[in-house]
Amino acid sequence: MIPAFLFLLFLSVTAVSLVSLTLSTKSLSSKNLVHGDIVPVTTRNAAPCTVIGCKWPKTGSHVYIPVSISSVYSTQERNIIINALVTFHESTCIRFVWKTDQTNSINFFSGDGCYSYVGRQSQAQLISLQRNGCLYQSAVQHEVLHALGFHHEQVRSDRDQYVRILTENIMPGQEHNFMKVKTNNLQTLYDFNSVMHYPGTAFSRNGQPTMVAKSNPNLDFGHATQMSANDIARINRLYGCCE
Repeated sequence: MIPAFLFLLFLSVTAVSLVSLTLSTKSLSSKNLVHGDIVPVTTRNAAPCTVIGCKWPKTGSHVYIPVSISSVYSTQERNIIINALVTFHESTCIRFVWKTDQTNSINFFSGDGCYSYVGRQSQAQLISLQRNGCLYQSAVQHEVLHALGFHHEQVRSDRDQYVRILTENIMPGQEHNFMKVKTNNLQTLYDFNSVMHYPGTAFSRNGQPTMVAKSNPNLDFGHATQMSANDIARINRLYGCCE
């Protein structure tokens, strides 16, 4: 059975107007991003920030996250975002609700590409889902996972055990996208099927792989269409969804 507030989520989709954003969308572009789609935060280390306060708060057995969706999107486009958000309701304790007067929220808008912050910010924060290119389930899930506090799979702290980085194939100036991050891996295995894993040719200068799996150099990865079991397990572990 779908909870009552989910019906409200669907019924009110066409009535929600664009909420005023606290950040200038003109100041954000793909040129300012790190690891391809992450908005940098200079006031703290985003990777381990879930330990020091960038997790979304839990109320009872659920984590309620207020959201707004730009009225620039068509009804069909807005429903793509909503349907992707509902997938979190189905398998985790994360619950998305419409923003009213809350300070902390996620605001979806059509910016220059797909990008997000890592973890909760002390403000209304942006997730960009460009109308032409980012409106499919895995992209929405990917950026929302960033907002929940998760980094890319290929930069996690133990990645060198699983992938080899081919620096000679990386576009000049894009090497920083492969720098490891001090991550909390929540006792889960490295996951080539994660929606957070980039394709093997990401940031390639010549069409050749920039990453190969050590266990199988011919493995094709980074094309997930939805969250993996590991992605879901990590959410539930980080937010204590089984407690």
